[in-house]
Amino acid sequence: MSETENVDVETPQPEGDSGRLEAEGDIAADYLEELLDIADIDGDIDIDVDHGRAAVEIVSEEDGGRGLRRLVGDDGEVLDALQELTRLAVQARTGDRSRLMLDIAGHRKARRDALTELAQEAIAQVRTSGQDVSLQAMNPFERKVVHDAVAAAGLVSDSEGVEPNRRVVVRAAS
Repeated sequence: MSETENVDVETPQPEGDSGRLEAEGDIAADYLEELLDIADIDGDIDIDVDHGRAAVEIVSEEDGGRGLRRLVGDDGEVLDALQELTRLAVQARTGDRSRLMLDIAGHRKARRDALTELAQEAIAQVRTSGQDVSLQAMNPFERKVVHDAVAAAGLVSDSEGVEPNRRVVVRAAS
């Protein structure tokens, strides 16, 4: 085959936005299954569409998911890196940027729950004191969770600072 010859790789292309997201999930699942095989880690892959994004989760009932914890890392840094690699694998197949969300062993769900609780505490503090509340530095996923909780409570929030020290500030609605 010459260097200029193109090879078509079949990529699932179901109809509509939901179909596109399902196809992203399928591509991501294939990529992650290969990764699990190479790393000799047991896990099952669940695919869903959540809030307009493909959502893929690696779960394991074996050993309570402890084997998967290596794929999360101490503070989720390995999970963040795997998510970016998975997004790149999807982009390589589809030609489109992916906003896919990856969770492993429920790490993001647990983090989302903890962040929602943190946001509720900040909301209560702002309502009581009338003063702005600045939270600790967070990654984009974490900031979005807090922004969503603050908006649902009828307050306002902004992100301030520069990565990796970007943080959410919760304010009373004007």
